[in-house]
Amino acid sequence: MALQKLTRSELEAFLKEMGKHRGRATELITVYIPSGYDINVVSRQLEGEKSTAKNIKSTATRKNVTESLEKIVRVLKEYQVTPPKGVAIFAGNVSPVEGQTDIQSWEIEPPEEVRIRLYRCDKEFVLEPLESMVEISEIYALIVMDRKEATIGQLVGKRIEMLQNMTSGIPGKVKAGGQSAQRFHRITEGLTKDFYKRIAEETKKCFYENTKLKGIIIGGPIPTKDEFVDGEYLPTQLQDKVIGVKDQGDTSETGLKELVGLSEDLLANQEIIRERKILENFFDNLGSKPETTPYHFEDVMKALKFGAVDILILSKKYDILKGNELKEIAEQMGTTIEVVSTETTEGDQFWKLGGLGAIQRFKI
Repeated sequence: MALQKLTRSELEAFLKEMGKHRGRATELITVYIPSGYDINVVSRQLEGEKSTAKNIKSTATRKNVTESLEKIVRVLKEYQVTPPKGVAIFAGNVSPVEGQTDIQSWEIEPPEEVRIRLYRCDKEFVLEPLESMVEISEIYALIVMDRKEATIGQLVGKRIEMLQNMTSGIPGKVKAGGQSAQRFHRITEGLTKDFYKRIAEETKKCFYENTKLKGIIIGGPIPTKDEFVDGEYLPTQLQDKVIGVKDQGDTSETGLKELVGLSEDLLANQEIIRERKILENFFDNLGSKPETTPYHFEDVMKALKFGAVDILILSKKYDILKGNELKEIAEQMGTTIEVVSTETTEGDQFWKLGGLGAIQRFKI
């Protein structure tokens, strides 16, 4: 398999697939070569490992390990220098059927530099160095609330997750006058403050010790959300993280999605907003200018070769080999490449369309 240059989204999908493989013995081989490292040194080491493999007692395991090492050595001989960001190579028998052999190999250049030098033969591929590259570095806390209900969630990359839903139990308005009305008002105000304290306590449980928390966004009707923020119910450490307050009416789980949509000004650089804008632009062009918005492989390839494509869009679920073929041409033509997830409504719609699309600079 040719070298795959993976984006962060593509690496996530790759790791998910690679994590499924299990060897029947210590026969799955992992090799990491950092940027700038002499690839010939690694080749010589693996040639030596082939000699060591002769000592493996099991005939089947010995054969699988030897063949996997030979595959990797052949791959390395194709390189004159290590790829700019280093390379990770995997090989081994991945057949799910006992007694059958299916030696496969993968070679990838990840989105970040490989910083370790590693050779390991084990029952699993070593994926931790790559997994650290796709970990979410920041999250946003989301709170939608009124006096009767509150939902606490978080925006993690492109995922919106609900963490807690609460109700206050505060009774609705009653028709009463005089002292009864005043007493009822005092009671409901007391219950409201208690509810705000409960919301603050649950928010603290969810986020107080989370070092990845970038900001807190609160949505709700006037004046509820403002009373909550201005009353400083949250601990100072969290109160200082409040980056926006938005007017909205839905305080259920669906309200979390609404809040994110209302907060585009605050989340302009956040992945979910950026992805949504890219795909909205694609679908708008597909509707108004279909002749310059191809989404079939042959049409996109033709447009790329003409240098007509401004933006190439690929779903992270799109076929890796075809995707690499398109990306290689796109890089030569100065085309912007965008890889989108299926975790948003727009991303899922794009995948159902085929997972491939382009926005052209001009008609051909």
